Amino acid sequence: MSATMTGPKIEKTDAEWREQLTPEQYRITRQHGTERAFTGPYWDSFETGLYRCVCCNTPLFRSDTKFDAGCGWPSYFEPASPTAVKEYRDESHGMVRTEIRCGACDAHLGHVFPDGPPPTGLRYCINGHAMVFEAGNYAAR
Repeated sequence: MSATMTGPKIEKTDAEWREQLTPEQYRITRQHGTERAFTGPYWDSFETGLYRCVCCNTPLFRSDTKFDAGCGWPSYFEPASPTAVKEYRDESHGMVRTEIRCGACDAHLGHVFPDGPPPTGLRYCINGHAMVFEAGNYAAR
């Protein structure tokens, strides 16, 4: 599912991103890094709420779409909206994967795989440091 932007793309200079983000958040979101499995925030959290982009606060995933994939990263079967994320072909590290970026600011979030649960069969495997959590009741659309 490739997203179409509905608003203006959020753009900042490299210096602005570095000032706003922690070194780990910057490495992951702006340099396409990955946190080690079972080390980032939210991989084992199942509170009710909304996961937002750490860079621009865009809603990315709702807690009612989160599941325990056993992979050590927060996993979801569906984004919060059709425009929340964009997909890109990723041929790094000797494999072909589908990279997921924030639909508003292009922050690297993680990857999506076709081995998730119903109803989508997808597993959005997301770096916890790429998100912030907002507690509350954000039920499905």
